[in-house]
Amino acid sequence: MKFMKLGSRPDTFYTSESVRSISSEISCDLMIQVQGTRYLLHKFPLLSKCLRLQRLCSESPESSPCQIVQLPKFPGGVEAFELCAKFCYGITITLSANNIVSARCAAEYLQMTEEVEKGNLIYKLEVFLNSCVLHGWKDSVVTLQSTKAFTLWAEDLNITSRCIEAIASKVLSHPSKVSHARRGRDDTQSCNGAESQQSKDSKKVISKGWWAEDVADLGIDLYWRTMIAIKSRGKVSPDLISDALRMYASRWLPNISKHLYADKQVKTDNESDSTNEATSKHRLLLESIISLLPLDRSAVSCSFLLKLLKAANILKASSSSKMELARRIGSQLEEATISDLLIPSMSHTQETQYDVDIVITILEQFMLQAQSPPTSPPKAGGGFQRQRSRSAENIKFEFQESRRKLSASHSSKLKVAKLVDGYLRVVACEKKLPLAKFLQIAEALPEFTRLEHDGLYRAIDIYLKGHPELSKNERKRLCKVLDCKKLSTETSTDAAQNELLPLRVIVQVLFFEQARAAKEGQEAANLPCNIKALLDSHDDSPRPLGSSVTSKALRADGQWSISGHGTPKSNISTLKMKLAEDEDLDENFTDETEKSPRTKAFCALPNRPKKMLSKLWYINRHRSEKV
Repeated sequence: MKFMKLGSRPDTFYTSESVRSISSEISCDLMIQVQGTRYLLHKFPLLSKCLRLQRLCSESPESSPCQIVQLPKFPGGVEAFELCAKFCYGITITLSANNIVSARCAAEYLQMTEEVEKGNLIYKLEVFLNSCVLHGWKDSVVTLQSTKAFTLWAEDLNITSRCIEAIASKVLSHPSKVSHARRGRDDTQSCNGAESQQSKDSKKVISKGWWAEDVADLGIDLYWRTMIAIKSRGKVSPDLISDALRMYASRWLPNISKHLYADKQVKTDNESDSTNEATSKHRLLLESIISLLPLDRSAVSCSFLLKLLKAANILKASSSSKMELARRIGSQLEEATISDLLIPSMSHTQETQYDVDIVITILEQFMLQAQSPPTSPPKAGGGFQRQRSRSAENIKFEFQESRRKLSASHSSKLKVAKLVDGYLRVVACEKKLPLAKFLQIAEALPEFTRLEHDGLYRAIDIYLKGHPELSKNERKRLCKVLDCKKLSTETSTDAAQNELLPLRVIVQVLFFEQARAAKEGQEAANLPCNIKALLDSHDDSPRPLGSSVTSKALRADGQWSISGHGTPKSNISTLKMKLAEDEDLDENFTDETEKSPRTKAFCALPNRPKKMLSKLWYINRHRSEKV
């Protein structure tokens, strides 16, 4: 840190009976009162350099040998006034980045200009500020920090903007060219170049983001202006901007978990006002950080965005800030984890622990932004319509790029589907989670994104166990999102014995599992023609997305899509009891499957479900005997 000394006389100020005076053979004739402190001084040295004191003394009558002058709202307080007074007396004073702002504001208040005397304090302070302080990195940051106590004065004197420009210009420079970049706070150097502490041995290799830690010391107002100045130059990479914002958020955003149940606690009026004030400051800080996020998608991690969203929920940030975060999170949702999505709910209208509405919004944004690009290049209208600027190579390259983006989009949807199933398993335990919202999350993604439904089945099972009050129709509605043929053998076994599932689901589980077992055992020839046709239409071999055979087997408007996992070991007696309880199964099941051509084979099975199950068990026993 650089410093400058002015004056040569020793300090002779002393305090006597709460009055500050200066040792002198000449009696004092001027008393100045600054913020409750009285100074007994002399007119001649002060009035010769301070135009304001000249005017005040001329305006007030001399009622006593010692004239009294009041200086209310003096910038910098008694410290700054005493520094100016010592300068008038020629007493040695030391200026640095720590006190130059207060000294400059005080000199401006006293009007210590060149019009009064050549080489006055304002001139010397300006020279020191421009030639020394703003040339050093650490000095510029410290000076900018000190302007916070003199906001209006610093703005009028253009000190704040000069510091910000100096910092922004140094950020773009190589660290080796920046004076005192990332050095210790104890390093000092006089303006004439003499060093009081050597730092050559302490120099270290400095990274590209060397400036972020020092800038993070600034308050949010000054930090925001500084980051805007840095970003406006367009030469700092978005990654460095993101790292700087992450560092600032971790330093200034508090551990806001204590605010989770703040509204439920009984507080006094003073405590409530204090909490509201702190929350408002943190909310402003958070929204400012959000506004500074770089537009580059890859620059900001999804985890950091979700942390900001959690803070926004707790601090009750504006809806526009939340929506901006949801939009950005949706564009890179495949990078998130289940714990990232567990956002605390702060709404008084919701009784759930986690905010599922914001997750639904994120999923909607993900689907809006994950629309697949075209899979083929545009066809040429003819040889004469081909544009000269687009060669065959360019078209081929664009086609390959579109296919690459399609593959990336499809891959991200598969990852998000697994993420959603894991999230549903967690929130399914919520007693107050409505069925409609559970289904809204489960159905947010296309069917092809789930290659297997084991995770979705587990989430449904947890929801059924946590909500025993569900009616039969509600359980059927819940299980409608499940595709039984995408369940593994282990999960099918569990589903076939799960008494919480609707009977229709268990029937489908048993059918597909027995059919699959028969096919794997090479006994497909023994199956009826209708089962063969159904088996072929539900082959599990991979197919392209555009294939006519999709994953919507046994699904039509209002038809059950759950393909469960039944095994020969399932308890058939339990199924018979369920069949007895659900006598209307035949009629409803037949009506629901009439609309789907692919389920005609299934509808052609024996009319009563009991007979169908007996048929399947017979096939399995026959297979077991041959083995």
